[in-house]
Amino acid sequence: MPARREAPPIDLSAEPLSRLPGVGPRVAEKLAARGLSTMQDLWLHLPLRYEDRTALTPIRQLQPGVPAQVEGRVEAVERGFRYRPVLRVAVGDESHGTLVLRFFHFRAAQVAQFAVGARIRCYGTPKPGQNGLEIVHPSYRVLGDDDEMALGDALDPVYPAVEGMGPATLRKLIGQALERLPAADALELLPAPLLAGLGLPSLRDALLTMHRPPRNADVAALALGTHPAQRRLAIEELLAHHLSLRRQRLALQQRHAPALAGKGALAKALVKALPFKLTGAQQRVFAQIREDVRKPSPMLRLVQGDVGSGKTVVAALAGMLAVEAGKQVALAAPTELLAEQHLANLRAWLEPLGVRVAWLAGKVTGKARANVLAQVASGEAQVVVGTHALMQEAVTFHDLGLAIVDEQHRFGVHQRLALRDKGAGEHHVPHQLVMTATPIPRTLAMAAYADLDVSAIDELPPGRTPVQTVALSAERRPELVERIRTACAEGRQAYWVCTLIDDSDEVVAQAAQTTFETLSASLPAARIALVHGRMKAADKQDTMRRFKQGEVDLLVATTVIEVGVDVPNASLMIIENAERLGLAQLHQLRGRVGRGAAASTCVLMYQPPLSMMAKHRLATMRQTNDGFVIAEKDLELRGPGELLGTRQTGLAAFRVADLARDAALLPQVHALAERLLADDPGAADRVIQRWVGGAARYASA
Repeated sequence: MPARREAPPIDLSAEPLSRLPGVGPRVAEKLAARGLSTMQDLWLHLPLRYEDRTALTPIRQLQPGVPAQVEGRVEAVERGFRYRPVLRVAVGDESHGTLVLRFFHFRAAQVAQFAVGARIRCYGTPKPGQNGLEIVHPSYRVLGDDDEMALGDALDPVYPAVEGMGPATLRKLIGQALERLPAADALELLPAPLLAGLGLPSLRDALLTMHRPPRNADVAALALGTHPAQRRLAIEELLAHHLSLRRQRLALQQRHAPALAGKGALAKALVKALPFKLTGAQQRVFAQIREDVRKPSPMLRLVQGDVGSGKTVVAALAGMLAVEAGKQVALAAPTELLAEQHLANLRAWLEPLGVRVAWLAGKVTGKARANVLAQVASGEAQVVVGTHALMQEAVTFHDLGLAIVDEQHRFGVHQRLALRDKGAGEHHVPHQLVMTATPIPRTLAMAAYADLDVSAIDELPPGRTPVQTVALSAERRPELVERIRTACAEGRQAYWVCTLIDDSDEVVAQAAQTTFETLSASLPAARIALVHGRMKAADKQDTMRRFKQGEVDLLVATTVIEVGVDVPNASLMIIENAERLGLAQLHQLRGRVGRGAAASTCVLMYQPPLSMMAKHRLATMRQTNDGFVIAEKDLELRGPGELLGTRQTGLAAFRVADLARDAALLPQVHALAERLLADDPGAADRVIQRWVGGAARYASA
């Protein structure tokens, strides 16, 4: 009798959800639309928050803003109609307190349930109303007089919604998936010795705690994301992202890049010809780049520096190393305005040195486009400046040696990959230089850019006067109009930034159109222009050009000018509804003034009353001009998604981890990654697969 072959163990984590009772094709489709297709996806579909139904709170002891469960009897019912139908139900209990339940969406059958004297158990967050505390749309049960309904023995999880599926159904499916959770050692990917050193629960225990927290669980720690179960999951997720970035880097370094080891004669000639002296920081960063590109493996360097710190010059110097070696350079910027500014600077600096600079953007069409494409393909165009048009399939380089991406977080991942893949041949990739004017906090850089070497230009060119920043209430608007009148009469220019294009009832914000009309009426002597995102690109360009040439005194704009042109004569900026913008964005906008020698002012105009966070933000802006300090503060206040624009990069789409909150875990994560790559590369692959999956290719693009 032949020996019985052992069946390979079934990987439960990869089992499709269609194996669960109640998951037919239609339900599977709804789950898949939310990115849930395997058992593991449901295990990792973690609660957003928890509801504590393990106790009853007397109505008299309720506190505004603190969720609670109460039980009482209906004392009064009132149907009304003010703007829309409303149902109010007054509930009282033995503590002689009264609570109002308010419903806006209700059916006649529901109204009938709330008979006076009926016993109700409900859960929600009380807030002050017209008649004491009220809960809007509580979850509730109507109980019979003899019903004994047990209290919950664990906290109730509230999950991220799946479209077309009720919360009860989702809870049931997750419960079924958890029943199939393998034993701890089968689920665990991290080696036992490494885990032991962390003092954290096993992955199995952590998942069960997150989905079914026991009655005595530390609710405050769960709400803050500092519970050991969350930390165990966060550390593995951060590890997966870090490993995937490291893998990307190692894979890329296996490929060849041209070794640009010339004498640097062109770069020296450029430094000599510049009308200004390089700062120490610019020299330091250029030395780092030069060291990188001498090697036959691709450079992967992020240069971050504040608005106006002189990143373009450093990029031009790097470009000269490539041109001297007979290679081409591509510089991609996210908007035509910014790309045109780079073009103007590079032409002024490089053409006197005999370097041919070409321009490729969406508006270059017909014969002119065919001509540029031919120059790029033949190698005649040595430096090619453009927008995402550079990344299109039709663009073929003769021999691309250096790809420079400006404001990298404004590009989609696929676009950046497309530029990287324009190197000559299968195994050759260009050196990559990524630039950003959004200074990135160190902790975030450690996590988000593990595949890049990070340089900082942390010194402003001499002669720059720091911008004075003041915060004023919108009630003082007339004073600002007078201030602009004076500045324009003295021959200076100003920006007035609005945060919306059209009037909106939803948001209390002065719209750009209205502001433009009002200011035009108030300041008849001033030349005022308007620029916003919905204008045609050509009209936008033309307005910005007129402002730059001094033909416009006051530019009313939306935040489209955040990354934009340099106007040295502009010395006053007013930002309306400044409380609605993040620090990084406010700082970028402020960087539009103070480009010349004149003393400049940035006025942050706000709508009172201010929230606590808005007060913090405005105070930070007043206290410092240092983009790196501001970035750290922004990370603390708002989290990484906003800061990096990472919604499109997939980088901050963490399920559990939060880069701002979990920054302290990063050194441990890095140490874990080193050990895992050295001792058990297979485990490293499995960790990446579990948390990052198919997104790994794009994680570092």
